[in-house]
Amino acid sequence: MTAAQPRRTVIENCALATVDPHDTEHPTGHLVIADERIESVGPGPAPAGLTGVVRRVDAGGHLATPGLVNTHHHFYQWLTRGLAQDAVLFDWLKALYPIWARIDEPMVYEAARASLAMMVRGGVTTAADHHYVFPRGSGDLLGAEIRAARELGVRFHPTRGSMDLGESDGGLPPDFAVETLDAALAATEEAIDTHHDPSPGSMLRVGVAPCSPFSVTTDLLREAAALARRKGVRLHTHGSETVEEERFCKERFGMGPTDYLDSTGWLGDDVWMAHCVHMNDADIAAFARTGTGVAHCPSSNARLAAGTAPVPAMLTAGVPVGLGVDGTASNESGELHTELRNSLLVHRLAGGSDALTVRQVLRMATYGGARVLGRADELGSLEPGKLADLVLWRLDGLGHSTVADPVAALVLGPPAPVTLSLVHGRTVVEDDRLITADEDEIARAARAESRRLTRIAAGE
Repeated sequence: MTAAQPRRTVIENCALATVDPHDTEHPTGHLVIADERIESVGPGPAPAGLTGVVRRVDAGGHLATPGLVNTHHHFYQWLTRGLAQDAVLFDWLKALYPIWARIDEPMVYEAARASLAMMVRGGVTTAADHHYVFPRGSGDLLGAEIRAARELGVRFHPTRGSMDLGESDGGLPPDFAVETLDAALAATEEAIDTHHDPSPGSMLRVGVAPCSPFSVTTDLLREAAALARRKGVRLHTHGSETVEEERFCKERFGMGPTDYLDSTGWLGDDVWMAHCVHMNDADIAAFARTGTGVAHCPSSNARLAAGTAPVPAMLTAGVPVGLGVDGTASNESGELHTELRNSLLVHRLAGGSDALTVRQVLRMATYGGARVLGRADELGSLEPGKLADLVLWRLDGLGHSTVADPVAALVLGPPAPVTLSLVHGRTVVEDDRLITADEDEIARAARAESRRLTRIAAGE
């Protein structure tokens, strides 16, 4: 019995930024996709005599890159965009926790669809989400997100978050918004057992994600880390986001956030943390030594006046760094491709014109994100054998017409239209529109759920 003939897609005549170990680029080149994997990538036209070709794309005027990888998000926050506009993190959280504690399954489903749709139409092919608010009787919230991602065709890394340190015990969230330690651990283990797929090419991998040092107990951090390692899944949390968090850790635990998290088992090459804004040289060295990853969220950090993360120093030290949108209540654009430009700009403001280059931020958004999520062997670069998660960016229009360097055009120019985006070899965006869902219907449904949440939170 002979093996089935692969179905091939051929893309030609585009510029290529492969983000491979040598940062190979081709002014004009080709890609051949065989089923769900990249078969060939290189300069000039595709090899002659290919069989099983089901589609040919003349991609003149385009740049091909790996798909963008979003390493940190809170999908449910799509329903509360534009609130607490002038608050820093702790005040912002106190304003929004009472609203978030009223979410339910239909709300989370629509918020996840909208969050994913916004990212996917802007070049994201893999998305991680950190969901940590689970009101009693609210339904299957993690399952709602997973269903939304499956419908849109996105590679998804949901993390089952938790909070067990309420206000009465010295934490930040109100008591009615937290779980017990035992309930959080049991629900997390159930989420892994029900949904996690560790197989090669997986579209769905679940992580363990207690929320933050100021919303969870030390026992939950320790036991969650042990659970994740027993199950063979990754760990995620917030770390060193604000000076208030640093003060909280020093007052409560007698040490800074990095040392505290290290004491609970939360440094390692199976861990990534969001933000990491207030990191000193010793913190960076600890992350580099242990392989702990960072999800850098420049727009959210600016929106909440949290500060500028020392990303250039992290990269120099060898810390794995990817980009994140963060929740859309603190980054209302909801797009990852804008984070490339914003990352470059904020670090040049802080560190000078050579702080970051356009190619460094493209690497963070692709290979860096794949490395943070433990998928660098499968995702993040255009190389034969890797999964066919890739984007064709149109750069021959007005907005990019006089930028000769295509990577500079993508990073420094206006948001580039996505002519084609593939996830696992399947088309999810074509001609700058989702083809796996109706964007207008998603917008209407999300708006309705946002209004319903507002009414419930107001006691109507």
